[in-house]
Amino acid sequence: MPGREIRVGLEIHQMLDTRGKLFCSCPPVIRRDEPHAKFRRWLRLARSELGELDPAALFEYMKGRSFLYEAYMDTVCLVEMDEEPPHPLNSEALEIALTICLMLNCKVVDEVHVMRKIVIDGSNTTGFQRTALIGFDGYVEVNGRRIPINTVCLEEDAARKVGEGRREVVYRLDRLGIPLVEIATGPVISSPEEAGLVALRIGQLLRMTGRVKRGLGTIRQDLNVSVAGGARVEIKGVQELELIPKIVELEARRQEALLEIRDELRRRGVRSEDIAVKPVDVTDVFRDTNCRIAKRALRRGGVAVALRLPGFKGLLGREIQPGRRLGTEMAERARYWAEVGGIFHSDELPAYGISAEEVREVAEALGCGDQDAFVLVFEDRRKALRAIEAVAERAREAVMGVPEETRAANPDGTTRFMRPMPGKARMYPETDIRPLRITRELLERLREKLPEPPEAKYEKLVKVYGLSPEMARRILWSYRLDLFERLVEEVKAPPTLAASTLENTLVELRREGVPVHNLTDEHFLELFELVRRGELVKEAIPLVLRHLAENPSARARDAVKALGLTPMSAEEARAVVREVLNRMRRLVEERGEAAFGPVMGAVMRKLRGRVDGAVVSRLVREELRKILESS
Repeated sequence: MPGREIRVGLEIHQMLDTRGKLFCSCPPVIRRDEPHAKFRRWLRLARSELGELDPAALFEYMKGRSFLYEAYMDTVCLVEMDEEPPHPLNSEALEIALTICLMLNCKVVDEVHVMRKIVIDGSNTTGFQRTALIGFDGYVEVNGRRIPINTVCLEEDAARKVGEGRREVVYRLDRLGIPLVEIATGPVISSPEEAGLVALRIGQLLRMTGRVKRGLGTIRQDLNVSVAGGARVEIKGVQELELIPKIVELEARRQEALLEIRDELRRRGVRSEDIAVKPVDVTDVFRDTNCRIAKRALRRGGVAVALRLPGFKGLLGREIQPGRRLGTEMAERARYWAEVGGIFHSDELPAYGISAEEVREVAEALGCGDQDAFVLVFEDRRKALRAIEAVAERAREAVMGVPEETRAANPDGTTRFMRPMPGKARMYPETDIRPLRITRELLERLREKLPEPPEAKYEKLVKVYGLSPEMARRILWSYRLDLFERLVEEVKAPPTLAASTLENTLVELRREGVPVHNLTDEHFLELFELVRRGELVKEAIPLVLRHLAENPSARARDAVKALGLTPMSAEEARAVVREVLNRMRRLVEERGEAAFGPVMGAVMRKLRGRVDGAVVSRLVREELRKILESS
């Protein structure tokens, strides 16, 4: 665990389940088939009303890429194409957002004003995202702590990226305009575990409205993480709740490692102004190199350029996250700003076909001292020099400590550089949409229909549903609390079986590497309906869930058929029991009733998932008793 004090704030983005999009009446449906139309756009960068340029927008603009948009005739209209002004704000989405504000104990604005937030990565055809503040100054209770909710905003979702190259990004517009709420907590969360619990509780409250979309991609978390002495780092696009504590822990560890590197650089007397952009052309050193990357670049007319980093020896190769080093972060900056394949640094050399003699010659050409390091780029001259500038900038930041930036989450919980931190000059009023007044009558009507809070359900879980106190507490804190209630009330699933499936079976499957995040509410509802009808035995539930998780487009009935799990009649099962007993007759004669265990195991291997375990146990005892009595 990190040793310094941690501060975390969450931004949770949840799609709303509405009949239309936020600013038009197109259905908010994600399509999977081929699009009907395509068109291309180039976005331009403009200064804000204060005459300032947003650094993140500038970063995207400098890439010089075009954007290819793919559209569907039935889910995309001229509003998404930015060929028609937005329609009035979706009143259904507004009521859902207001309900969420009330559940989060927020104060609600008197009047809703839509704003434009500059976004120039191509994810919106307009170059901005429409967003509106709905609530503020709320809170959520988590383990006796009151976590502040700073803001609740209603905004349009972005287009979804389906392809990316150096000069082109491809987006589909079916997702663009789907309503979502953005919930921002105060930066008071103090541990990785608490971050996970807060995200879980907010997600649970959202689901309890019954008005939010389900499934992977419908809820996304952004994390703002800092440690004492570090800086605020925004981590974008975390989709799995279970990954949040690990991401927080590894980001805190990264910042601590960067602070240790800063302190070491200061002990060595390194100042940021010592790191000058003075690249040296060392192409001649590599004329006869065995490095394939170098040979390929030089054959294309490229050059070898090196930069001395005074005082950095041994620090570029220092691990800051599992499998990631300071040199990794420099390489990421070079790739993003200069579109190079990567860099080499002296802490990892000689290697990759670069010899010790070549390393020595480069160090001599740069005038490296005993504590100096260097980086090396093989590319065309323009890109190579741009990469060197990016590396030098990251080195200067290392002298200062932790840079403020936006990072993306990796599947293993580590993070990678995404873009500079957005500036504050990126919001301005939306002039095409009239403000909306929020009346007291509307709020009172919504307040009367608020769902029951989770804490009020404990007694019902124990006394009505018969759950153990421990399982009741687990279900209360479960992200699938509302699904449990649907299974029990709509499908009449046995409460203990439903709870055990959601809280035990899924955990076991996840530990085995099964992608349980692919499972939808509909999968569970259909599965338990089959159990209720006697078309599936409860022992087969893990097998069917595994199949559905690995084949998310399949239905539960299809999985049962594909796995051969159609239930057996008692007589068919009895025949299998007799067959096994005949095969194991000698063991039965030797052990008598003590043979029950081995026989039961052998029978279950043949019948598991097709006959209830209690029925199998009864049949084995009956047939075993007959053999023993006859002998």
